[in-house]
Amino acid sequence: MDKNINVITDLDGSKVVLINDLRFKSRNDINWNQVEEYLKEYIGEYFEIAETAEKIFIGTDFPDEFSHSMDTKGLKGANKKAKANMVSSIGDLVQIARNKAEFPDYNGKHKRKAKYGWYRYDTRFGLPVYDERGKLEKYNIFTTRMLVRCDEDGKLYLYDFVRTKKETSRPLEQ
Repeated sequence: MDKNINVITDLDGSKVVLINDLRFKSRNDINWNQVEEYLKEYIGEYFEIAETAEKIFIGTDFPDEFSHSMDTKGLKGANKKAKANMVSSIGDLVQIARNKAEFPDYNGKHKRKAKYGWYRYDTRFGLPVYDERGKLEKYNIFTTRMLVRCDEDGKLYLYDFVRTKKETSRPLEQ
């Protein structure tokens, strides 16, 4: 996979994945089936979270859930474009994830798939903003929550990224 990504540390000491490879330019015309096909390239891989040294595997359910979840369907504008464009940096987003929190499988909704509950982590990424001449002006920073399911086989599987939204703080200026 051809990627143009940098991981930086911001002024507050937090890691941010800067994604320069925008595969989906529009805010509204996102072909989520194309997003799903791109994500299928990750199936069978795993990435390690730097903070916890946990291995997060990519299972066959991740591409569909990411592309067609209720969370994805509810996104609009820049947040929708941001979620679509994070696909080229899944491994980097997993690696910088932090603030692990454990959650049960409420109402047994996922039964065997998440028999031992869920973990949630916070992660951040930036997308470039260009001026009318095509010169990089700044990066808009987005936060997202990474959902990981604790499977019956004892492994941790990436399930989705939810609550993707633009930070209202200052963007990273060039």
